[in-house]
Amino acid sequence: MAETPLMTILKPNITRMSAYAPPLEGRNPHEHLLLDFNERTLPVSHHIKQALIDFIQNDRIQVYPAYGNLNEKIADYAGVKPEQVMITNGSDQGIDIIIRAACSSGDEIIIPSPTFAMYQQCAGVENLKVIEPEYTKDGGFPLQAVLEALSPETGLVVIANPNNPSGTPTSVEDILTIAKAAPDTAILVDECYFEYSKSTIADQVMNFPNMLITRTFSKTWGLPSIRLGYVISHPDNINALLNVRGPYDVNQFAAVAIHAALDHPEYTHDYVSEVMEQSKPLFESFLQQKNISFWNSAANFIWAFPENSSVIEQHLRSKGILVRPKASSDGKMGLRVTLGDLAQTQRMVTAFEEALAL
Repeated sequence: MAETPLMTILKPNITRMSAYAPPLEGRNPHEHLLLDFNERTLPVSHHIKQALIDFIQNDRIQVYPAYGNLNEKIADYAGVKPEQVMITNGSDQGIDIIIRAACSSGDEIIIPSPTFAMYQQCAGVENLKVIEPEYTKDGGFPLQAVLEALSPETGLVVIANPNNPSGTPTSVEDILTIAKAAPDTAILVDECYFEYSKSTIADQVMNFPNMLITRTFSKTWGLPSIRLGYVISHPDNINALLNVRGPYDVNQFAAVAIHAALDHPEYTHDYVSEVMEQSKPLFESFLQQKNISFWNSAANFIWAFPENSSVIEQHLRSKGILVRPKASSDGKMGLRVTLGDLAQTQRMVTAFEEALAL
């Protein structure tokens, strides 16, 4: 008798999916300048390292997490009330929980694209119909197309602000226009790069209870390996989402690190200032001088389209610099380049210019 394949016990929409598998192989911060994942390119502050060491030496690893006043500290940083905040295991968990809570199988979800692959991944798990209005280099966020796509079947609209991989910002006015046009539809605004863009709708969530924000301590704060994000929304939404999140989903190492980070935020503020006020203008100026097309970005990365992108990517790799190849919707291959501190950006630009001469 033939064996029944194990996968038949799982939902067909899940077995048909492909896993989100970012190219992590071979990345080593001690061997490479990592400009491919939009991470912070410098180590975290000694305050965070010491807090983690102290926690380990305190012999509490065998005990379930206790978060103390972490919600209050994050809320104070975000300028909202503690009851408007829910901590999550990275912002990915916040995105997943919101999509699961807001949508039922067969619902429509509007995800302007190209964008972060995790949105489509979570939508696929819930068997949603994905509608993808397109960002354009000149037009930016597709407001009109999103408004036209709204229907009674729309369960959620996802807005990455700024977007990844393009760095495109979406104005607060455009977000509020969508929230007003669909008051019974959940609006997820992913503010993953908030510290760089300085744009937020956090002060509007009490006025628009259909809006939910996800943020993370991964990118700017340099803590992606220990996974902590948070959701900001109306307290009624937070209370409902807590019914989905587990009580111990955030690990204690993350809580310890974020406590220390928020006690000494200057290491992040100084880094952001250098990236946005020195590194980003330097690389933009270089691209303009070389007549290389790029998308205007409000984040710590730039999506550029040199004619010989594969040659440039390989040359940068040979110099120990990793960047991320990313194709546009029309198939043209570009390079998404993370911006580090000024010295790192100067090193990257030098290697980039060398590649142009090859």
